[in-house]
Amino acid sequence: MLLDASLSQLVLVDYQTRLMPAIFESEAVARNAVRLGQIARLVDVPVWGTEQNPSKLGENLPDIRALCQRTLAKMHFSAAEEGLGEWLRAPVQAPRGNARSLPKHLQKSAPAAEERNTVVIAGCEAHVCLMQTALDLLEDEFEVWVVTDACSSRTERNRDAAFDRLAGAGAELVTTEMVGFEWLRTAEHPRFKELQALIR
Repeated sequence: MLLDASLSQLVLVDYQTRLMPAIFESEAVARNAVRLGQIARLVDVPVWGTEQNPSKLGENLPDIRALCQRTLAKMHFSAAEEGLGEWLRAPVQAPRGNARSLPKHLQKSAPAAEERNTVVIAGCEAHVCLMQTALDLLEDEFEVWVVTDACSSRTERNRDAAFDRLAGAGAELVTTEMVGFEWLRTAEHPRFKELQALIR
């Protein structure tokens, strides 16, 4: 099973200015998060952000925040507890036609909104906010793909324990480059050279 850009959304979790200095391998993790957001934009994948208690931990790093369509401020560790799932679900469309003037069999049904049930997710801390959000999204019947080289915690041990638990729960573990090349699928993709420039 490969990622499909037309079915995907990207969630960038808590790359916050006061948290990142304490994060293991924070510079590489932040660089990969920015690459992920840029790649998502190349292939029209929606990008969402979350921020844990931003009044205490600050906003997300500016380069990451700028890539997100919207950013959810939260107090729960799981962004799904604060409404992220509603952001990720396709909006329900009302039926067309005047229900009072037309019998049901003549009313036009609204076209189904595009379902994007594949959530590519990365963030900090891997064993807290990232993991709890990902587990809740799995429970809400999203397919969850965790981008390991764009995730971290204050310690390597906590990060790795989160990956073990997420894989056991059914999340797919991938890397930034895996995501980019699967979203493009071919060297003939019109954005291939731009992807190459981002990952070099």
